[in-house]
Amino acid sequence: MINTLARRGAVCLVVALALSMPASAQKVQLLANTSPPYADKKLPEQGLALELVSHIMKRAGYDPDIQIEIWSRAMEGVRIGLYDALATAWHSDEREKDFIFSEPYLESRLILVSLRSNPVIFRELSQLQGKRLGVRSDYAYGIDFASIPGLTMVEENHLIQNLMDLLNGRVDVVVGDQRTMALQLNEYLQTQAHKFEVAPVSLPGRSRHVAASRELAGSQAMIDAFNKALAETIEDGSHAAIVRKWDERYNIPTGSPE
Repeated sequence: MINTLARRGAVCLVVALALSMPASAQKVQLLANTSPPYADKKLPEQGLALELVSHIMKRAGYDPDIQIEIWSRAMEGVRIGLYDALATAWHSDEREKDFIFSEPYLESRLILVSLRSNPVIFRELSQLQGKRLGVRSDYAYGIDFASIPGLTMVEENHLIQNLMDLLNGRVDVVVGDQRTMALQLNEYLQTQAHKFEVAPVSLPGRSRHVAASRELAGSQAMIDAFNKALAETIEDGSHAAIVRKWDERYNIPTGSPE
């Protein structure tokens, strides 16, 4: 009798503990491409954007597994439903056909950089006429540089190559993401950073989104949950704290757009 009561008591205890524990978070697989400081295996938490996405996804009740892949493979893998979502996607009307986009969770600022020794101060894009502009291959700037008469675009695979071209006189000015520019100067050109200056030209920003496959059931629910959690992290200040931590790491001026 005592053994029977003991067994029943143990079973009741196990059931009670199980009921008191939160349900297991649903695992989701997301992909991103290398784009420091936003996504990079070598960085803490795999970068600013991926730390934000992971934080927000966990708040939404998901267990995110974020892997870094070549962008073309990432796009195709999510599009056909092998993976749940892209973690750092830019929105376009064309992509809307295949993906469900979240609200923007991070803003990026584009800047123009020239050498301080250059007598020309670029104040508007029209001043790029006849100049050589350093750009990255296959990078969607959202600016119609091709419409500027006489502008020559010198393409490189990486921003650091654009900056080296500027130092070596191969280009007159470089366009790039502000945070990426700060990281590159901090890591590779720290002793020469004083030679560069940001042109007082206002350029359009870009927003990063989570983009879920339309091929998978539950995608809309996941995006809705992400949007709700995003609003909560903005409200409680945890979103701003993560962004501020990364911007301080690379000396991005306070008050820069997120």
